Amino acid sequence: MSPDVPSPDGPDATGPQQWEQMLRAMLGPAADDAIREMRAMGVDPAALAAGSGLPTDPVALQQALGQVQRMLATSGDEPVNWEMAHDLARQQAAAGGDPALSPGRVKEVSDALSVAELWLDAATELPPAAGTAHAWSRAEWVEATLPTWRTLTEPVAASLSAALADALGPAIGELGEGLPGGLPPGLPPGMADPAQLLRGLGSAVFGLQVGQAAGTLAREVFGTTDIGLPLLERPSPALVAANVDAFAEGLDVPVEEVRLYLALREAAANRLFAHVPWLRAHLLDAVAEYARGIAIDVDQLEDAVSSIDPSDPAALQEALSGGVFAPQTTPAQQAALARLEHALALVEGWVDEVATTAATPHLPHTVPLREMVRRRRAAGGPAEQTFASLVGLELRPRRLRDAATVWAHLTATRGTAGRDAVWEHPDLVPTPADLDDPQGYDARREAAVDESADLDRALAQILDDAAGAGGAAPDGDEGTPGTPAG
Repeated sequence: MSPDVPSPDGPDATGPQQWEQMLRAMLGPAADDAIREMRAMGVDPAALAAGSGLPTDPVALQQALGQVQRMLATSGDEPVNWEMAHDLARQQAAAGGDPALSPGRVKEVSDALSVAELWLDAATELPPAAGTAHAWSRAEWVEATLPTWRTLTEPVAASLSAALADALGPAIGELGEGLPGGLPPGLPPGMADPAQLLRGLGSAVFGLQVGQAAGTLAREVFGTTDIGLPLLERPSPALVAANVDAFAEGLDVPVEEVRLYLALREAAANRLFAHVPWLRAHLLDAVAEYARGIAIDVDQLEDAVSSIDPSDPAALQEALSGGVFAPQTTPAQQAALARLEHALALVEGWVDEVATTAATPHLPHTVPLREMVRRRRAAGGPAEQTFASLVGLELRPRRLRDAATVWAHLTATRGTAGRDAVWEHPDLVPTPADLDDPQGYDARREAAVDESADLDRALAQILDDAAGAGGAAPDGDEGTPGTPAG
């Protein structure tokens, strides 16, 4: 420590020492100069430490400092620090234990998925997904699904980080220029550039949030399609054995029956994503479209920051939790969210209808299992709430029951093949109006076909008239008007 920066008394002292250690973790060699400048400006590190929330236990403090160092480590050009996300997700998934599956557990899951495929053959025309079925631990679920988390979150993280850099970068630059002597020398690479610093911090924060969400989900999900989005690029049914067993523990239903019902849902969803090629892109594009519209209300942000008393930690915490840094939702984003929610409802409704149809002849508790899964899906969980706060999207099929009713109606009126054929094109799938009035689906489609036919006839007439006018004989030429002269 520099002689100009006095040490607190005692090796276990807290307060200024903790705050100074945190600054050294953040600023490296420039920390002593920064602390000296703070004292010269009348800023008391002890007061900052009191409101910082730093742990007093030396081991916990060391862990916190290590996290800060990792957060501020260079993340390259990535909007999400994926190394951090991966490590945290694995830690979260392993909380409470996550042993490798024994051969017997693997066989239980594999047999359930195999039986589910046989039963589904009688309930849908869509064949099984080509991928190999899996029995996973929670850690294996994390490893398999993280690539899709990258696809889902990077557009949002990139847009939000850019918006924050644009909004706060100039202010941070001015703050550095206003310090006596400017920014301290010896700052780590990138920290002297406010925009790059904000992007680095944003990358670290998003890494923490994605890791938290993925790791928590790993302790809740049954397979790869629970949140409605396909989490594998190549559909392949899988069950997380520990989560299936945990769900069955509180139910008055044999665990084998619960496992079979959940296997039916997982296998049905994978059939859908495997054989409806436009569906996965449609869902992920809605997320990306939402991300492209992210913006920060700079005026609101500046007003909030200017009203915060830096010496009042409670005021700072209240401002941060009040949503002043949250992105503003635009009409275009609201439209993207509406499309996503509708598509999720259609997917979940189809899976609900098909899996229940396949289960009814074989599983005595099909009806209560269906209702329990519906309620669980509608309520969401802590991981889904984390994801909602991360990207602003609530991945809940709000109209699941209405969508299931539409698919049941189509099964009754068109049969299994006719119902599944609706997925052949996005224009054929049920609309929000169909969810309001399932019985009117066919009438609305017939009206749309008639309207299209009228448009085709009108266009054909226009083309015929244009061709006739273009081929007419010039004045004075012999021949029938409108016919080329011989």
